[in-house]
Amino acid sequence: MGIMARIRERTPGERTPVGPGRPPDQKENTFNEIKARIHFRLLNLLDLSRLAGAEESVLQEDLRRGIDIILTEENLALTMPEKERLVKEIRDELLGYGPLEPLLHDHNVGDILVNGYNQIYVERQGKLMLSHVRFTDNGHLMKIIEKIASGVGRRVDESCPMVDARLPDGSRVNAIIPPLALDGPSLSIRKFAKDPIKAHHLIEFGAITPEINQVLEGMVTARLNILISGGTGTGKTTFLNVLSSFIPNDERIVTIEDSAELQLQQEHIVRLETRPPNLEGLGEITQRDLVRNALRMRPDRIILGEVRQGEALDMLQAMNTGHDGSLATVHANSPRDALTRLETMVSMAGLNIPDKAIRQQIASAIDVVIQLARLSDGSRKMMGLHEIVGMEGDVITMQEIFAYRLMGLTEDRKVRGKFVTSGIRPKFMPRLEAMGIHLPAHLFKESAL
Repeated sequence: MGIMARIRERTPGERTPVGPGRPPDQKENTFNEIKARIHFRLLNLLDLSRLAGAEESVLQEDLRRGIDIILTEENLALTMPEKERLVKEIRDELLGYGPLEPLLHDHNVGDILVNGYNQIYVERQGKLMLSHVRFTDNGHLMKIIEKIASGVGRRVDESCPMVDARLPDGSRVNAIIPPLALDGPSLSIRKFAKDPIKAHHLIEFGAITPEINQVLEGMVTARLNILISGGTGTGKTTFLNVLSSFIPNDERIVTIEDSAELQLQQEHIVRLETRPPNLEGLGEITQRDLVRNALRMRPDRIILGEVRQGEALDMLQAMNTGHDGSLATVHANSPRDALTRLETMVSMAGLNIPDKAIRQQIASAIDVVIQLARLSDGSRKMMGLHEIVGMEGDVITMQEIFAYRLMGLTEDRKVRGKFVTSGIRPKFMPRLEAMGIHLPAHLFKESAL
């Protein structure tokens, strides 16, 4: 009889807790105690440096042998399914990220949101749902968070209770722990596709049309400065990856990010990442420092993962001083909001620049603002492509080239809509034509695409 079967039967009338964050039952507690005990002993029994580079079959065999030895010594009997589960979970603890491993390998999961050890939500096809996965306790969750942070040379503790990090595959991680997180450690993981999303995928998903894709490719090739705007989870980084795929392979690209997550396919790339301060509060390297340093690295293109603070000023100056073709993203709900946020962030640089001068720099530096949104059915769309055409008095003027018009919902609650053109021929067309890029005239005729 296996150890799981030897646990007492539930007494008559006793009910199993249900609902989000329900505590594990007695059988699960006992299994976790056994796993923790065996895990601790395996650390002394196995050569972890050998396991890290071993083939999967060798790894599984070594773990089984070690677990069998410990079970025999402790006089514990497990059924075969229990033993297989033990081998898998201990393997995940030793070389992976514990209970998160199945979710990290599930290609249908986009986001993993851990709200304490016993409540884990996942996003599938744009919708959040509660997962059955659980950690043993908050201590177990903290070990996984520390493992992720230390993997990229960062730390998380009471003196530094927030951390931005990344997984080896480029997935973005944020963690916040007590005393800031009142209900226990919280972990958020934004997964990225193993195979980078290309332009044809966006067309298949309905995020853009083939006609819009032609224009996007022309804009990037002609070295227009493009700002991608959108809210959280709208696909800004994915869209930035797609645009960057249009950059010719013979150009030198410098990327600047808080935590490196861009998946560029070109050969000549220099990737830069910020650094948080050390225990003494020294040694911090900000995005602004990296932008200034990038200007001395002879870049053909500068790609800024996300504009957040005073680096906006250095970015605009770079765009205005010969570094054409730069790409960046910003959190904003509309193209107009994106420009207002840029203006605010430039003022965060600490220089007393008049508002009109800031707007003139923005109007001169940025050629196009692309607005993205995540709709009620979870789909992501390019909601508009706006060209900046100059200043009228103290106001930056824009014109809409493409837009997505919402037309309601279908019976199964899917969003209905269509892409339309405004009928305006962009002012950047002569620049494309000077580069030998000739787009069909019908692309900009007022109609539905």
